[in-house]
Amino acid sequence: MASGLIDADLGGGLVKKRIQLAGRGKRGGGRTLVATDKACRWFFLFGFGKNERSDVSSDELEALRELATDLLARTATQLDEAVADGALQEICRGDHAKTEEPDTRGGS
Repeated sequence: MASGLIDADLGGGLVKKRIQLAGRGKRGGGRTLVATDKACRWFFLFGFGKNERSDVSSDELEALRELATDLLARTATQLDEAVADGALQEICRGDHAKTEEPDTRGGS
């Protein structure tokens, strides 16, 4: 995704990516919606199976765009505080995040 391999730019820092789920075949794939600046900040917001629903509603899309804008505007300190108080969960923080921008959370 960092190299531009996304399926749709939904605006407001929100992108959609199709994902293949092992052993589930073509119809069993999934979709992920991620807030990103396409550089060093990546926030997983929502995921769903292709067999569960076709897409998000327009109301959901608008709410996800607003959430993406909010998350991408936060400072590193604000993100650290949100992780500490449980409002955000950090999934992964690789060494690459430290070399690109040491004070910025990615992947929460």
